[in-house]
Amino acid sequence: MTTYGKITGTGSYLPPRRVTNDDMVAMLAALGVETSDEWIRTRSGIHARHYVDEGELASGLGEKAARSALEMAKLDANDIDLILVATTTPDFIGGFPSTACVIQRKLGMAGCAAMDVQAVCCGFVYALSAADAFIRAGVHKNILVIGTEVYSRIIDFRDRTTSVLFGDGAGAVVVSASREPGILATGMHADGRHGDILYLDARLGHGGIEGNGYLHMDGTAVFKHAVTLMDKVGLEVLEKAGMAANDVDWLIPHQANVRIMQSSARKMRIPNENVIVTVDAHGNTSSASIPLALDTGVRDGRIRQGNHILMVAIGGGLTWGAVLSRM
Repeated sequence: MTTYGKITGTGSYLPPRRVTNDDMVAMLAALGVETSDEWIRTRSGIHARHYVDEGELASGLGEKAARSALEMAKLDANDIDLILVATTTPDFIGGFPSTACVIQRKLGMAGCAAMDVQAVCCGFVYALSAADAFIRAGVHKNILVIGTEVYSRIIDFRDRTTSVLFGDGAGAVVVSASREPGILATGMHADGRHGDILYLDARLGHGGIEGNGYLHMDGTAVFKHAVTLMDKVGLEVLEKAGMAANDVDWLIPHQANVRIMQSSARKMRIPNENVIVTVDAHGNTSSASIPLALDTGVRDGRIRQGNHILMVAIGGGLTWGAVLSRM
């Protein structure tokens, strides 16, 4: 009998500090940078985003999202036998101890495996795909998959083309072994030849940081690849599952830019009304964006038991992937 990885709980967390476009305009003006609410909205669809306060780290956001997902799944933290954390903004430079291990400690757990996954904005899709593979192989039974980011720490507020786009937040799911169909198909890809279109120019060197530590993005190139690759990988996993676009109840794309999301939906022939959109309220939260949108849809009642959810993402690296899941 087939064993599936099934999403049994979702959770999310946004730091309380909400920054509207008008707040951004005032913040950037103080730095001598001109922008406007209209400029931000028309290019990205973003109205607001959330930022952490001093001392808040990716692990703290991830812990809160994880507790919410565990509660929905009706599981105790000690029922989890693997933690996968997708993050580009780990608690520690160099990535160790891993943010997954820090979250494990904060949840009061010990003993189960815990590791970080780095695929930038595609990180949650990669981690969810890995969780499904572990469960199908019979290696694990209950896996906590978390996407958590504090991008406000790595954006250059003097660059209006990137500073207005990103926000902080976390989303989580519990994936459990099930005899009922859950995750039906996954697809993951990468092309390191395009690593220079989205990257962080910082390296450890002799006790210090080499580079400036700010995110760099070629927006035009990212847009071009996103509208080419997200629909292709979405259709790829649908074909693997023997399904068509009209079988999809909800499309949850990476919440980077509403124009990219609409273009991907149009190419896959999925109506805009079947797309979960949270980028307007959250901004681009990188690996946290899909689980944040998923939890939003579950908790507001749009996503129901039995619905087919298609999650697609693209991120730096270049990485891209998709997961088709029956809720």
